[in-house]
Amino acid sequence: MLLFVNGVVSPTAPPSPVTTLLQSYPGAYTTFRTHNSGLELVFYERHLQRLATSAKILFESCPKLLFQPEISSTSAYLQQMKSIEWESMILSFVNDSMTKAIPYALKERKGETELAFTALLTGNLENLIPDKRVDEEDISRVFNMHLHVSLYDPIVFGARTNGAHLAVVGRARDIANAKYSDWARIRKPLEKLRPPSATELLLSNDGDQILEGCLTNFFVLSRKDDIEEDSEYAENELRKNKYGYSLELQTAQISDGVLPGVVREVVIEVCLKIGIPIREVAPSWSKRHLWEEAFITNSLRLLQHVETIRVPSSWNSLSSKTWKEVTWEEKQFEEGPGSITAIIQKEVLKMAKLEGHSVKSFLK
Repeated sequence: MLLFVNGVVSPTAPPSPVTTLLQSYPGAYTTFRTHNSGLELVFYERHLQRLATSAKILFESCPKLLFQPEISSTSAYLQQMKSIEWESMILSFVNDSMTKAIPYALKERKGETELAFTALLTGNLENLIPDKRVDEEDISRVFNMHLHVSLYDPIVFGARTNGAHLAVVGRARDIANAKYSDWARIRKPLEKLRPPSATELLLSNDGDQILEGCLTNFFVLSRKDDIEEDSEYAENELRKNKYGYSLELQTAQISDGVLPGVVREVVIEVCLKIGIPIREVAPSWSKRHLWEEAFITNSLRLLQHVETIRVPSSWNSLSSKTWKEVTWEEKQFEEGPGSITAIIQKEVLKMAKLEGHSVKSFLK
């Protein structure tokens, strides 16, 4: 593992997981990785755009999540910094760090492993000169770019042992439409409710409508309400339609309080392109009898099929001290990814290759 700060490798930083970095500084961040044996970055341009959007949202709505020390949203400094061109600044910061990091990272990569990068933009107002009006040069001093580099072993899609096991344990994030480092600290108390088998924790505000995971977006392939589950008509419809017009893919909409994940965006684009019905609505646990398939997405796993989902029988039981004190209900899916999930995964990989950003572009 390597850590670069403003393009300079940190000689004193001990190898540590990225969560240590995220819990150490406030800021907006994004995580992305390579594919094709370290030759290309997956959805790199989309990640830069998302990082710029997250930074702007935090700056405008909750600056304490972007700056240290904490700052008031009415600060005169913030008023003077409203002219920041977030996209161009992020592009410059990240590209410069990647140019310095890639030669080191390629030496670390071995065998079939890929490289994972986390770019964290954090602001420090102590770098400003007191009583001096903020100009462009000052803005470049205010922000620091931390780039964490590590090795990543991609999961093998389709393997029965590689399915996700999910558990609903907490409520939605605040300012969920931005990706910010403080979430790594805020979500830690949820770990006490993680069943031993759970590989990802899901969020819901009422125990019924499932919003997203702590680290992922959540999708369900569901039969539509207007078709009875056990009717002969439903069985015929599911059998005769390639993508199942009696089926629809469901995922919570951004306004419900979910992160606009990069791969989430790609999945929606793919479904619209190839004709898989999709609706942005939070999947309802009370209608789980209609669910046929489920998967989660993020920028490391890309797309992972779900094998089991567990939800507390009583939403009030989340006040329990540990998972052992919670009574769980469980939904099981067939082993391995479903047919529609497999189609979507294949199309997402096509998009990843189409939009691949060559690692060689950072080598001088």
